[in-house]
Amino acid sequence: MNLSFKHIAPFLVTGQNKISRWLGYAGLGIGILLLLCSIQMFVNINQLLKSRDPKKTGYDYISLTKTIRNENMAADHSFTDADMADLKKQPFIDDVAAFHSNKFVMKANGGATLPFETDLFLESIDDRFIDTVPPSFAWKEGQVALPIIISSDYLELYNTVFAPSRDLPPFSEKTISSLVIAIDCYGLGETQRFRGNVVALSDRINTVVVPESFITWANDHFAHITGINPNKLYIKTRDANNPELLSYLQQKDYHINRDKTRFGRIKQILQAIVSGLAGFGVLVILLAMVLFSFYLQLMIARSRENLQLLLTIGYSPHWLSKTVARKWIPVYVAVMAGALLMTALLQLGFQYVIMHGREELSPSIHWLVGTVAVVVLLLSVAINNRLVKKLLYRL
Repeated sequence: MNLSFKHIAPFLVTGQNKISRWLGYAGLGIGILLLLCSIQMFVNINQLLKSRDPKKTGYDYISLTKTIRNENMAADHSFTDADMADLKKQPFIDDVAAFHSNKFVMKANGGATLPFETDLFLESIDDRFIDTVPPSFAWKEGQVALPIIISSDYLELYNTVFAPSRDLPPFSEKTISSLVIAIDCYGLGETQRFRGNVVALSDRINTVVVPESFITWANDHFAHITGINPNKLYIKTRDANNPELLSYLQQKDYHINRDKTRFGRIKQILQAIVSGLAGFGVLVILLAMVLFSFYLQLMIARSRENLQLLLTIGYSPHWLSKTVARKWIPVYVAVMAGALLMTALLQLGFQYVIMHGREELSPSIHWLVGTVAVVVLLLSVAINNRLVKKLLYRL
């Protein structure tokens, strides 16, 4: 005879406790729905924020300084070797480089083409952090010509604000390279002039950059300063909006350009909300499993005599527990399928109704959602089987 659950069903008292059973089913479904929707929303947040921050090289570059406040204005705000070593060992930071600047007085004069004089600052950084480094960007002692890389924003600011107010000619990216700027360096009773020439524009570095060899030599020559700790660093990271990175920098009290990390702060808030919903969903699932376990205990307790009779007439405890537990597998599958379907419908509505069909979002649910659903289903079935087996072996 083919033995199955329908042959032993009359021995189980299942007509009672329907409320506990259906509350367990509903709680399980709601908890799974919250969990799956939270995971899908987490994926949506990452995709939306990633699309707002396109990268040419796959990395973000952020300048870093120590925060200056009223109470610490007299303190040393430079970075030590230990500070840089700690930054480099962080898993979310790929590389670190120091900015070095002039420690002596410098003035720039545009000559007949740009008849004005101004104080000047120059900085240097490792070439691997600069996006445009032509072969001419090099300097050695005794060389009068000084190659310069300036920010593209500086050229735009000059053309749109400074030049019109002084009735000066504008410059294109090509013609700016033909301009020769007289750079006078003052220090230790000595003055020396160099011919500055813009050899490239940078979209990444927001400063005036010269070769490191010049800054090292000039600081020693005009100020007798060598081996000083930098006041500004540049970090290379795969994601400037990484919440772990932002938390680390906040903990260290480092100052960064908040405009570059504004999406990361939004991401932190949204992820906290989504994580809270996911945690609540897991809690609801656990409570539903507990409620359902109470239902199973009551059912088996009220069917105790009948189940003992089945054991007496030859049914093995292993077969009996496996057969009883198998009854609820279709229920778990139905609950999980319903939660997945509802998640898919909500994602479809989110994509086309709320986000108006944005290309960076997929209308279908992410594969991770399906994977979590399968894992939760298997765990639910395994917990159910273990509970039934444990209860029946106690008879």
